[in-house]
Amino acid sequence: MTRMTEMTATNKIEPFLFQNALYEGGNFDFTTVGTKWLEGCYCLPDRALGKIMERWSSNYEYVIVDSPAGREHLNHRITKEVDDIFNILDPSKKSFDNAMRAYRVVNEVGIKYKNYYLVGGYRFHGKLEDEAMKQPFPYLGRIEYDELVDEYNLEGKSLLELPDDSLAYLSFKGIMNKTEYEKKQIPLSDLLSLTWEVNTGV
Repeated sequence: MTRMTEMTATNKIEPFLFQNALYEGGNFDFTTVGTKWLEGCYCLPDRALGKIMERWSSNYEYVIVDSPAGREHLNHRITKEVDDIFNILDPSKKSFDNAMRAYRVVNEVGIKYKNYYLVGGYRFHGKLEDEAMKQPFPYLGRIEYDELVDEYNLEGKSLLELPDDSLAYLSFKGIMNKTEYEKKQIPLSDLLSLTWEVNTGV
């Protein structure tokens, strides 16, 4: 087999992602970093993923980056420019502190963005909303607990099939109506595919 030369890691990985790691669906496409099989940090796959996202993002109206609660993905600058960052809060002081640290990291590493929002997760009870509103970032509201979501998850059903009167969907729709997306009439299947840049408190 001829060895590939003068090719970056991104160029070598990209064809395999298209063949084996990109799910192409009717409402959205999906890819994930997956399991790390080699020892060491995620630096190489993170850099490759960042470059690939730069290439692929122009093909989509919305790009979702669902990130874990840690800040490594921010330090590695997998995404260098986004429109909106949604930091999902849980009912803990650690979550509020993490939102502040994540905001600082985003600015220190030079990630370009338009808006940095706070959103309460389904466990975020109403008593904490006053505290959320005191933060230096816009607080958009909280996602309501919905038994249907638990039911669908347990049965393995797609959340895209939630009815339009779902509590979770209606609260999510209210949150999005406070952003620039309010000007667009977006059906449920598309709303559930909007850009959530940061998940579970960054």
